[in-house]
Amino acid sequence: MPNPTAAMLVIGDEILSGRTRDANMHYLAGQLTEMGIDLKEVRVVSDDREAIITSVQALSANYAHVFTSGGIGPTHDDITADCIAAAFGVHIDVRADARALLQAHYDRSGLELNAARLRMARIPDGAELIDNPVSTAPGFSLGNVHVMAGVPSVFTAMVASVLPKLTGGAPLLSRTLRLFKAEGDIAGPLGAFADAYPDLSVGSYPFQKDGIYGSNIVVRGSDPERLDMAMANLEAQFPA
Repeated sequence: MPNPTAAMLVIGDEILSGRTRDANMHYLAGQLTEMGIDLKEVRVVSDDREAIITSVQALSANYAHVFTSGGIGPTHDDITADCIAAAFGVHIDVRADARALLQAHYDRSGLELNAARLRMARIPDGAELIDNPVSTAPGFSLGNVHVMAGVPSVFTAMVASVLPKLTGGAPLLSRTLRLFKAEGDIAGPLGAFADAYPDLSVGSYPFQKDGIYGSNIVVRGSDPERLDMAMANLEAQFPA
């Protein structure tokens, strides 16, 4: 049985402008790989309502799970929650349980739960809150879309809240053979090798060291015995 699939939608002008380097995709990919959920697509969109809505709808229709990152803070450009509600055609407003979490947090902090901060309690109808042990303001899951903060520490905590509720498959394993041969010299036999193992993913990743060209051949799959067999054949084909 194939593993569940997933996509990620990274939201924010700051990512596309190069001002902020995204770390959340790398983290999520590793967590999903360990769980046996195959991350198949990642999109990055600006803080644009139509871009977010259409992307959410397309990804939600094509993958078992969608994870979003960014745009659920207190400022005017944090529009993700409204866009998710629009994508699913549901109402959104301040929700009592989310408000209570924020009220308790700001009371402890000695700060006011003002109108800007209260925006973080606006949750689409039918959504389930995602716990945020770092800064309290919750994310939420609606349908198969899991909406999380863009701040890496908060995103990481929210992923830890969501993943135990999901059903995974067989974890994806990988083996690597490092060859000091240029890709042009190994492309033919490597293509034949990949054809012989259609159930495995075979990738070539070139490098250069001290003026010598080489390639890291990475073979991925969920069956360790099949991987070991394939690697033994690969090593016999390309002896050190």
